[in-house]
Amino acid sequence: MKYKRILLKLSGEALMGKKGFGIDQERLMEYAKEIKSAYDAGCQVAIVVGGGNIFRGIQAEEGGMDRVHGDYMGMLATVINSMAIQSALEGLRVQTRLQSAIKMEQICEPFIRRKAVRHLEKGRVVIFGAGSGNPYFTTDSAAALRAIEIEADVILKGTRVDGIYTADPEKDPTATKYEKISFEEVYTKGLEVMDLTAFTLCKENNLPIIVFDMNKTGNLLSLLNGQKIGTLVEM
Repeated sequence: MKYKRILLKLSGEALMGKKGFGIDQERLMEYAKEIKSAYDAGCQVAIVVGGGNIFRGIQAEEGGMDRVHGDYMGMLATVINSMAIQSALEGLRVQTRLQSAIKMEQICEPFIRRKAVRHLEKGRVVIFGAGSGNPYFTTDSAAALRAIEIEADVILKGTRVDGIYTADPEKDPTATKYEKISFEEVYTKGLEVMDLTAFTLCKENNLPIIVFDMNKTGNLLSLLNGQKIGTLVEM
């Protein structure tokens, strides 16, 4: 196996599946089975999921709500998604632990780095909820931060496209895909991989990122086995 410990970043919107809002149970189970395949192969898996399918702090600000207030509401949305993923995985007999950056003792553990690493070493999937616990930071930034803290080998960003392109492939049919690209090239070409804070964290800590299509069955396990899937971003 090429990667022993990964951080899988999922967007909240991905959980909507064919719905316009909330969580599509069919999509949720598809993702849970993909994660279980990595778990069964012996990979240590940590997960960060966004909350855009339920609530987005930036959108709330556009509607006149205080940004900080909106961001905290967005963090709570990520906990709902994290709980859904936890439930789906446990239904497949995958041991999980949910840790939150905001204390919610009745439903999850507080985030403690050493405890998270211990869970991973014991073969449990660890889900990090509530982002970084700070407003003005996205779940991309939380994913980068947690990946560095647990010393993950790579961030796997599961999306609905199969990598990074010269332009948005859903809008520009002439867009071509990068198999591999450096952090510097992403900066100079102005490509959107993650938000700038998250991306800079990965660059400064030499943490590679792979952007891949999470919706294609078997992609996650194939990636872990060293197949060239998606786009690799590294130094």
